[in-house]
Amino acid sequence: MPARLPRPNCALIHPAAADWAAGPGFTLVDPATEAEVAEIPVCGTADVDSAVAKAKAFSRQLALGAVQLDPLEILERLIAEIEARQAAFAEAVAREMGAPLDFATDKQVGTALAHLHTILKAARENPSEQATPPGQESHFVRHEPLGVAALITPWNWPLNQVALKVGAALAAGCTMILKPSEYATRSALLFAECMEAAGAPEGLFALLSGDGRTGAALAAHPGVDVISFTGSTSVGRAIAAAAGANLTPCLLELGGKSANILFADCDVDTAVTQGLAHCFRNAGQSCNAASRMLVAREIYAEVCARATTEAETYRFDSPLKPGGHQGPLVNHAQFDHVQAAIRKAQSQGARLLTGGPGRADGHNKGFYPRPTVFADVTPEMALFHEEAFGPVLSLTPFDGEEDAIALANESAYGLAGYIQTGSRETAMRVARQLEVGMVQINGQSRVEGAPFGGRKASGYGREAGLWGIRAFQTVKSISGV
Repeated sequence: MPARLPRPNCALIHPAAADWAAGPGFTLVDPATEAEVAEIPVCGTADVDSAVAKAKAFSRQLALGAVQLDPLEILERLIAEIEARQAAFAEAVAREMGAPLDFATDKQVGTALAHLHTILKAARENPSEQATPPGQESHFVRHEPLGVAALITPWNWPLNQVALKVGAALAAGCTMILKPSEYATRSALLFAECMEAAGAPEGLFALLSGDGRTGAALAAHPGVDVISFTGSTSVGRAIAAAAGANLTPCLLELGGKSANILFADCDVDTAVTQGLAHCFRNAGQSCNAASRMLVAREIYAEVCARATTEAETYRFDSPLKPGGHQGPLVNHAQFDHVQAAIRKAQSQGARLLTGGPGRADGHNKGFYPRPTVFADVTPEMALFHEEAFGPVLSLTPFDGEEDAIALANESAYGLAGYIQTGSRETAMRVARQLEVGMVQINGQSRVEGAPFGGRKASGYGREAGLWGIRAFQTVKSISGV
């Protein structure tokens, strides 16, 4: 049994220092070596009760004005603390979930910081109280904090998701309880240290270490006023049910099986290169991965050949090495899930172009998958509908615009959509008909502060910028003043 992870000297972390070494634990495994490296404590109901009680009491003090605290000053200092520890965060992310150091630095940590800057800017530019409509001084609309916010975050983009939720909840004026994924505990503990260094007092923020049992107890707690969860659709359904029992508003950012539509007039080389990157980056472990490539039949053979060549340029190696390679999947269960998805696609008749089951070349241990591309994937196959959550791309031909839209929408999910075409009119016409929360055209990135979220089995609610802040606030109308 590995030793328990040392507890940071931070008052914002639960359980208490005296209890950190005792009680049930969860074993952390290095995804690159499969070695057991540490154990973390699993917070129980008593820890959840204590954290909620402190957050509730502090929330009341804030509402009464008994505590003088500027959330935006704390947010500004938090950004500075994370920037000062960027290398430490990147190493923590690399070790805990396998993202290579360069990618962890530029994307995992860099994107988190960008979101925090955007949230801070949005909060400063959009007051919580204003006359509505402008000039109608006898009527005000207030955006008030909902209260105690339960924030349950995943392992695939650990700091990024923590930043989106904590930054928005803090700017909204809420008190916060963070339950990070057990697989991403190291980066979350470092984040808690940054919160304390930024001036967050006990009661404003708390971190609960633990597994799904801890998250379930937090989501079901009647003292929680709003829940924000990012993770699997199955867990999201359970959290929604728990929230419904208490009539607790919640934001759910769940799974996806996003379609990438390549029309015959697209730039094939660029579309395939970007399409593979949108599917394979972060070892395919992204909810908005462009994992279904729908291709106009006129260019289908060309795209199949080009996708095969491009996929074979991807390399998997140690996350602690510099370079543009991919790292391992997060854990054994995820590796087995990807292997099962590949084998099932083969058994159902999908045509394997490259990759397949097994470990990536050069690896006999570690959770390194093979970059895999399947052609001729039909809606009757599981791979068309189910998340592999790994570097597995499916190719499906379509005949005409209506067929492309129908195939794209033939999914329980509705997170993201991608369109590649030389026609702006086609792009806009198709984008309006996709049953998703976000559409990106010809590789264009979302602008800062754009709403992130989906519909159908991908959940509901939006994160990022002002959209994220308002998710943690309630609206109050005041007339006659």
